[in-house]
Amino acid sequence: MPALVLARVKISDAEAYKEYAARSSPAVQAFGGRFVVRGATPEKLEGEDDSLRTVVVEFPDIETARAWHKSEQYTEARGFRTVSNHPPEW
Repeated sequence: MPALVLARVKISDAEAYKEYAARSSPAVQAFGGRFVVRGATPEKLEGEDDSLRTVVVEFPDIETARAWHKSEQYTEARGFRTVSNHPPEW
């Protein structure tokens, strides 16, 4: 059964985010994942706008999603994401 990984992020360092994105995409692909939502302009229909970016990644199953998250390739990418004491802000 497919597994979805959902991230809600605030980008405060565009350059660090570019480095993260350049490394995280190949890591996702290496584990058979695909981006379902990434970089789309959100349209808020109800409630307050939190200005957070939404990213959704689909993996073949939960085990693969967990293996991707723990992988050396994604761990390297995460190093560019955690530039503050409050990940996942960039």
